[in-house]
Amino acid sequence: MRRVTVRQVLRSAGRASLHLVTGAGLSLVCYLMIGLMLVAATATVTVIGAGMLPETVRALRGLAGFERRRTAAWLGSPVPEKYLPLDQGSLLERVRAAGTDPGTYRDLRWLAAQLLYGLVLCYAAMVLWPLGLLVDGAWCGLARRTPVLLPRLTDLADFQARISRLLLLPSPSARLSERIDQLAATRAGAVAAHGAELRRIERDLHDGAQAHLVALSMRLGLARRAYDRDPTAARSLLDTAQDQAEEALAELRHVVRGIHPPVLTDRGLVGAVRALAAGSGLEVTVVAHGLADGPGYESRAPAAVEAAAYFVVAEGLTNAAKHSGAERAGVELRRAERALRVRVWDEGRGGADESAGSGLLGVRRRVAALDGTVCLTSPSGGPTVVEVELPCVW
Repeated sequence: MRRVTVRQVLRSAGRASLHLVTGAGLSLVCYLMIGLMLVAATATVTVIGAGMLPETVRALRGLAGFERRRTAAWLGSPVPEKYLPLDQGSLLERVRAAGTDPGTYRDLRWLAAQLLYGLVLCYAAMVLWPLGLLVDGAWCGLARRTPVLLPRLTDLADFQARISRLLLLPSPSARLSERIDQLAATRAGAVAAHGAELRRIERDLHDGAQAHLVALSMRLGLARRAYDRDPTAARSLLDTAQDQAEEALAELRHVVRGIHPPVLTDRGLVGAVRALAAGSGLEVTVVAHGLADGPGYESRAPAAVEAAAYFVVAEGLTNAAKHSGAERAGVELRRAERALRVRVWDEGRGGADESAGSGLLGVRRRVAALDGTVCLTSPSGGPTVVEVELPCVW
């Protein structure tokens, strides 16, 4: 067990060292980039080489983008970017965009800082390695303890990645602008989904319940006229009218279930999903983590979140039964700290395409209206997996 622990420490220390050495190499490239930026700025001031500035800023963005990807790979979370476009308008407009973009100044700030901390941390790692091997070797061999110095290399790599992330994140105003754009797109999708839902309800009412109610009214009128002269015929008309009233009620229940399924109120999300699974025609496994299996409200999400999760599962199982050719599927519901996660999968042929129909697009719009996310994975040959995260407060 001790040797496995040492091997793991050495592996993580080696990975951290590679990250730090790459950062040092990037620092050397930064020296060249600073020189190129000075040449481009000078050429722009003299007007003769004004076209150099947009292309040099484009190269700077590429270098900063490499550091963003490297940092994201180490930290496990993406580092967003926000820039003004450099390929639109005249040369003067492109030069102005390159020179006034807040993202350019943040990249330059990172460029200057990377020259310092990239090399310093790499030198620290070069000193720490032989010292760590000497001290940790004696510490592990004699005291039989876990290494203490070599793990510090991982801390150095964490420190470098966090500084890079802090320097390369878009400005608060840029993030606010991006958030506004995202909310505008989400609102447009929600309005489109709402309009489609209203049209569906109107169509269902017009073609279903309304048609039955019109026929019911006509039957009742005929029965009233025939009541005095032919009671037998009137009774037959009333029997038919009763059947049509029951059909109209069934249509109305169907419309109501499309708005907010009563089963959610009666049985809770887990029970409602189990009912969907039982009626899907597939062999469906339902797993719930941290959710009450019943109508209890002590661990339930808000009604809008539960309804969205229900329709995600319904759409996923419907697609699996109709298009995938699968015999088995699964649903996983998981309560997170501030979210509800839903995962629907099937063992079918795969190849699901959002653009081929309105079902998956409707799911994405419904989830986006709640500021949630949808991830669809469906390679040819399967499996198809739909993963949804819905923010909520429990």
